[in-house]
Parts: sequence; structure tokens; C-alpha cells
Amino acid sequence: MAEASAEGPRERLLARAVEHFGRTGLGDRSLRGIAEDLGTSHRMLIYHFGSREGLVAAVSLAVEARQREVMAQAYADPDADPLTAAAAYWADTVAATRRYGPLFFEAAAHAAQGRPHADDFARGMVADWLPAVTEQCRRAGIPDDGAEDHARLALAATRGLLLDLLVTGEDDAVARASAVLHRFLLRPA
Repeated sequence: MAEASAEGPRERLLARAVEHFGRTGLGDRSLRGIAEDLGTSHRMLIYHFGSREGLVAAVSLAVEARQREVMAQAYADPDADPLTAAAAYWADTVAATRRYGPLFFEAAAHAAQGRPHADDFARGMVADWLPAVTEQCRRAGIPDDGAEDHARLALAATRGLLLDLLVTGEDDAVARASAVLHRFLLRPA
């Protein structure tokens, strides 16, 4: 993200919303309640994000961009063992999911319903991730002709496990399943 002095009002509000939702969650807060928490007016939120749901989608996009940066760092060493890198990234992903997972799944539900405020989120929830995850699959030895399929499966299965974690709270069981998934996906076809 740009330096604070170069950010516009929308970016500053979005950054505050990301941090606020990460601390408090969203729950069923109204746009007016969220605005109060952020020290702004609901009209400013409507101006910049269109609606409460538009704000949720924008926050989810910002968090997803952060997670892609975390993934790039986890896999930065081309000589690192892919399973070790995957385990480290999983730990970071679980922490982020505990903070932002409900927002992600709310935005995903809106995208699945074809709601206009979630159009950008819908376009990016796979497309923004696929190149980087495909590259990690290639680096793990997956042949080019199967790397994107492995990457798509990795995204879908990981999101399913993260939903499992949020709903059941069964950390150990989900962590074991994640390790199985990584072993399965990161071995050449």
C-alpha cells in the first residue's frame, strides 16, 4: 500500500475498516454503527463503498491481497521444501481466517448470488490467486499441463478447510487434513 500521505480518503477508510473488522468482526452491525466505530459518517461509507455489503467486499479484497503477499513471502525461497513452506503459510492463513474469514465467506456468498457490489470480489477470488498458486505447484514439480488444475483444487480445498475451521473450531483435525492436502497436491502428478 502507498505511504499514508499519498493515500486518499477511500484508502484510509478501507485501512481503518480492515483493522477494525479484524479486531471486532462484523456481526450484524449496521452501516451507521460501523461508521461510528470508524469515526466517520455512514454517508462517507456509502460514497466510497456504496453500501455495507460493498464495504465488506472491499475489505475482503484488501485482506485477500495481503494474504497473497504473505504467500509470496512464505514461498520466496525457490530452494525451500514446498511442504515446509505450505505448513508455514497454513499457520498464517489460519490466523488471518480467524480474523477475517467470516467477511470472506459473506463476500463469497454475495458473489455466488450475483450481487453487483461483489463483482470485483467474484472476479478476483480465483483469478487473482491462480497465477501464484499455479507457480508454486510448478515449483513443487507439478508438470505444466496439470499445475493450474492442482492450483484450482488447492484453492477450493483450502477454502473448504478454512470454512470447516470457522464452523467447527476443530483446529487439530483441520490441521491434519491440511497436511494431507498439501502432501497430495504438492507431489508431481
